[in-house]
Amino acid sequence: RLNAMRLISLMISGFLAAPAAAQTAFPCDWQARADAIVEPWDDNTATFANGAVRIALLDVIEPAAGAFYLLILHPPYDELGSRVCTVVGLNESIGYANIDFNGLEARYDPARGLTFEVPATIYLPEQSFQNPALVSITVNQATGAVTVKQALGNE
Repeated sequence: RLNAMRLISLMISGFLAAPAAAQTAFPCDWQARADAIVEPWDDNTATFANGAVRIALLDVIEPAAGAFYLLILHPPYDELGSRVCTVVGLNESIGYANIDFNGLEARYDPARGLTFEVPATIYLPEQSFQNPALVSITVNQATGAVTVKQALGNE
């Protein structure tokens, strides 16, 4: 019984010591292609702040375990009138295993900015880790700063 308890304890501590899935916002790159916007576009894009902010679901196909990203076009505008283009994923080379765009919710707080929350699934095959998450993205339209946080589900 003691050996079983030690084994369970080691497994739990090993899991807790494993690197947590990161999330990040970064300037648009190879993920932000028009052909990666999930069709139908009407169902997988949305605008906020009187059209100043657009968000779209991207599927870059590979890696299949992390093919989904979010594309966000947002202020501030540059001297030519273009918005900032930002992509959100786990990192620049892997996105989420799934993003439930139908579950996207938005709220505005003048002190923080426009915040989006969307259910997603994280899958990290090298760590045999899969978990639902709630991804929270805050866009500060005045500065262009985009911050991303995620809360892992209990599964």
